[in-house]
Amino acid sequence: MGTAERREAPEDGRAAGGTTTRPDAAVVERAAPASGRRETGGRGGGAAGQKAQEGSADRTAYRPLWVEEPARRRRLPDPVRTAAVRAVLVIAVTLIQAMVALLCTLAESWPAFPMVISSVVSTIAATWAALDVWVTRQVWNQRHGVVSTPSSTARALRRERRQARRQERSAQRAQARIRRRGRAGQLSHP
Repeated sequence: MGTAERREAPEDGRAAGGTTTRPDAAVVERAAPASGRRETGGRGGGAAGQKAQEGSADRTAYRPLWVEEPARRRRLPDPVRTAAVRAVLVIAVTLIQAMVALLCTLAESWPAFPMVISSVVSTIAATWAALDVWVTRQVWNQRHGVVSTPSSTARALRRERRQARRQERSAQRAQARIRRRGRAGQLSHP
């Protein structure tokens, strides 16, 4: 008996006589068109056998093909992901060009020399694209405060922004206070 099969006990409590069914058979039974009658398969007759089959179908829980698990790492930021996709595409084109250059060289075909030159240029571009991913990631980390060291530039920038907001709020409060005081001394409206 494989892992996809299980043994079912009959309704009256006797030991199963070698009856095996697949666990998804109950799901198939439920999905079968309602023609008004189901086969009982020798397990009792009529409505009692049909109720017993429906009861076993309800007991068999639906199992999905896979279980979604939460991601272990967070998704890359958009600029970093864009740079990474660009780098992968450039590297793929470079590898294709290198392969074509090799095959043209082996075949002693005329496009061999231009392909070798273009694959050298492409290799430089691929190196640049890979460095771009690294630089973009570092810049994003520094600007958005992912680096958690006390000397982080992002932390200092946040501190400066907070101070500027506090000063702006206190200036607005002072202006509102001056306006209120100015109105309080007036006897009539101009």
